[in-house]
Amino acid sequence: MSTSFAFEAAKAEGRAALVGYLPACFPSVEVSIEALKVMAGAGCDLIELGLPYSDPVMDGPTIQAAVQQTLDAGARVDDVFRVLEAVAATGTPTVIMTAWNPVERRGVERFAQQLHDAGGAGLITPDVTPEAVPEWSAAADARGLDKIFLVAPSSTDERIAMTTAACRGFVYATAVMGVTGARATTSELAAPLVARTRSLAPAGLPVGVGLGISNGDQAAEVAEYADGVIVGSALVRAVLDHPGDRTGALAALSRLTEDLADGVRRGVRS
Repeated sequence: MSTSFAFEAAKAEGRAALVGYLPACFPSVEVSIEALKVMAGAGCDLIELGLPYSDPVMDGPTIQAAVQQTLDAGARVDDVFRVLEAVAATGTPTVIMTAWNPVERRGVERFAQQLHDAGGAGLITPDVTPEAVPEWSAAADARGLDKIFLVAPSSTDERIAMTTAACRGFVYATAVMGVTGARATTSELAAPLVARTRSLAPAGLPVGVGLGISNGDQAAEVAEYADGVIVGSALVRAVLDHPGDRTGALAALSRLTEDLADGVRRGVRS
């Protein structure tokens, strides 16, 4: 199921979509599946699964800590696809976010086929640009998978136009410069970046904003101008704060997701 489904359904309700991120297999394969299903049930319109990788690309300290736990526990790429299959089966569009190296090591065609077979909607590739990976675009196009690339406040107009032309599903706008992490306030760079991206992107391509959103009030603020509100570190922290306490972690995750889902519904669309 394409990510477009999530954005179209949210738009029909006059709101932004809520995109929730957790590393796959964190803190274990089984609890990871439970946690992601909780997020979907509590209001996430789209799920973003992080593929655990030893060389962080955008990850701040919170996500790095979670990923390291997962790697230390022996998580493998095939485990990520197990989690993906279980979550996608709920009917919530689910994408993988990964550094490019694991895709290249597995083989682009093989990775794309496994992603498709597991019910995945597409792939977010934060460390490559579209022209650098034509083999991924070809493999994705052959299987109807979404291609989600990133734009940033530092992106030139030419780069934004080229990147968004290559996207399918949505474009990921990184609202702050630097690594991920929940912040006390949202970035003042976010709204101008969204406006600039919309002016340069193909008509109708949704723009999701990520990095720094940690509560419902911030989600409401971003939902006023973005098509999607992407939350990662705050959700990861909800699990990290309950080590060994599955029940407590899932309850905290549910409360936070409900708060964020309420936020995107409170945001008045501009």
